[in-house]
Amino acid sequence: MGARTVDLVADTARAAAGRRTMAWLAGGLAAAATVAGGWLAPPDEVQGQAQRLMYLHVPAAWVAYAAFAVVLAASGAYLVSGDLRWDRFARAGAEIGVSLTAVAIATGSLWGHLVWGTWWAWDPRLVSTALLLLAYTGYLALRRAVGERTDARDGGDHRVARRAAVVGVAGFILVPVVHFSVVWWRSLHQQATVLAPDRPPIDPRMGGALLLAVAAATLAAFCVLLHRVVRLERRLALDPSPAPERVPVRVG
Repeated sequence: MGARTVDLVADTARAAAGRRTMAWLAGGLAAAATVAGGWLAPPDEVQGQAQRLMYLHVPAAWVAYAAFAVVLAASGAYLVSGDLRWDRFARAGAEIGVSLTAVAIATGSLWGHLVWGTWWAWDPRLVSTALLLLAYTGYLALRRAVGERTDARDGGDHRVARRAAVVGVAGFILVPVVHFSVVWWRSLHQQATVLAPDRPPIDPRMGGALLLAVAAATLAAFCVLLHRVVRLERRLALDPSPAPERVPVRVG
């Protein structure tokens, strides 16, 4: 075994150990956030116990934004450099963002049912979030469709990456629309609380629990992002040959 191979194995082991450490830390933060949000923080004076959904709903929404920002940055980096590793980060970011946006919609729907008395309202924040979910679900569907049509490997072929990168950059336009929808249009959805200077300060116990939940969700999503990229690279390494071009079949 050569020195370069030994160094590569050692680097891989250190990277895996680092991911395990981050995963344990994310689990610890999640446990602390559960205790703080479930028992230590008081219920809201108006919304009661239903407000505790905030400790899942808000982190899911914010980290989904961050995941879509990864798609934007990685897609742009791929378009500039042509390095397929950036495309793999974009794909993993989209998968995480779609999953967390679905969680945000589900928890928001439950929260709305408990507070507003309805599971769904044609509210600007809800509608724009649903469009965001649809856009990035379409991004993932595009990757799959292009791969199947061209026999290209998703995450390892420029034919998929080029098309996906354009959609990944364009799709991010919806993120600020979702975030500022409660400011630009009349909305039932609550406006910013923690970062709003003209609103009453949030209870410190609520704020601490929310920050713990956001930190746990962020670190957990980062661990999943790295795990997905590593798994995809390992799968592609098993078949390093480029996908063959599809040859048309003549009849007759």
